[in-house]
Amino acid sequence: MSAHTDVHTPVGGRLMTRPFMVLLAIAGIGALVAIYRFAFGIGSVSNLSNGYPWGVWITIDVVIGTAIGCGGYAVGLLVYILNRGKYHPLVRPAILTSLLGYGLAVIAVVIDLGRFWSLWKVPIFVWRWSHSPQLEVALCVAAYALVLMIELSPALFEKLRASASSGLRKLAQSGLTFIEKSFIWVLALGLLLPTMHQSSLGTMMLLPGPRMHPLWFTSWLPLLFLVNCIIMGFAVVTLEATFSAVAFRRPRETTMLSSLSHVAAWVALGWSVFRVAEVAIAGKLGYLASGYGIAFIGEVGLLVVGAAILLSESRRNQAVWQVRAAIILLVGAALHRVNTYLVAFNPGSNYSYFPAVPELLITFGIFAAEVAIYVAVVKTFPILQGRVPAKASS
Repeated sequence: MSAHTDVHTPVGGRLMTRPFMVLLAIAGIGALVAIYRFAFGIGSVSNLSNGYPWGVWITIDVVIGTAIGCGGYAVGLLVYILNRGKYHPLVRPAILTSLLGYGLAVIAVVIDLGRFWSLWKVPIFVWRWSHSPQLEVALCVAAYALVLMIELSPALFEKLRASASSGLRKLAQSGLTFIEKSFIWVLALGLLLPTMHQSSLGTMMLLPGPRMHPLWFTSWLPLLFLVNCIIMGFAVVTLEATFSAVAFRRPRETTMLSSLSHVAAWVALGWSVFRVAEVAIAGKLGYLASGYGIAFIGEVGLLVVGAAILLSESRRNQAVWQVRAAIILLVGAALHRVNTYLVAFNPGSNYSYFPAVPELLITFGIFAAEVAIYVAVVKTFPILQGRVPAKASS
């Protein structure tokens, strides 16, 4: 009688498919615009100003991009802190998604900086550090990207272990041994750093003070942003696992995702209740009658709808409803970040902002590059879990 063993295996197959080449083309256009930006200055490609020093590059690529990259953080909390080992097959692809999200967010920050050539001073000139949430975000995001590389390195070592070179095999085994012995410290950093910088992204929007609309100006912003990133992390893990299974003809994780979605539903519902309660207790419900109220109702309403879908056991057990709910939760949680950084922020009547076409092209290019790199990595390295037959036994 033959059994099966769960292992991480490369997807394999031809890399230069038509969809992959389309992704490369979009990423290439974004790269060309970015080169133009570095050659002729940030003003040549953006509508940023002294009133709006950040736009879609920071709001979408960094604030939302890093939250999309919190799949590894969210699943890590379940697997390693709450001891839910059944979710372990989702960890490695979630870490890959996190690494891509954070790595490309770093690139977006470099593109956004006016004096990008001085960025190297940030981690070195420690005597100039101050109590700044922006500094904390910069240091934590960079450090977390390095931690994610270490967390994902076993996939590289497992690939090298199958090499024909004895030297590479020895290196791979040494690397795996080192990661195994130091895993507890890597895990601690992998959970601490996102907790710090995701909450600090909320803290940053306390600095504008009266320039923020009252519906979003609250001392609870750090907590709201932290829980918000967990919701987005759960949603992205569901979408990544489902679409990867379909695209690469892998076994579906519908049952496991059903359990994960149940957790996500309660987190999203709890966030929504807290958000509304905070506004009510602070006496801000009257603002809901304004145009800003539509944005507020939109972000909360989407999360409530997504949670309601997943709290239905019959729908939660169906892959199509898992995907629909994940998309709704992702959009709702992302809308809160867009509202906080762009909609609720008003530097004055003399300033206005709408993204320029080159800004959007760079953003599209960054996300296309993220998807393309993901496809290339899972086809080459053991990231996704598969099932291989074990030796027959009697």
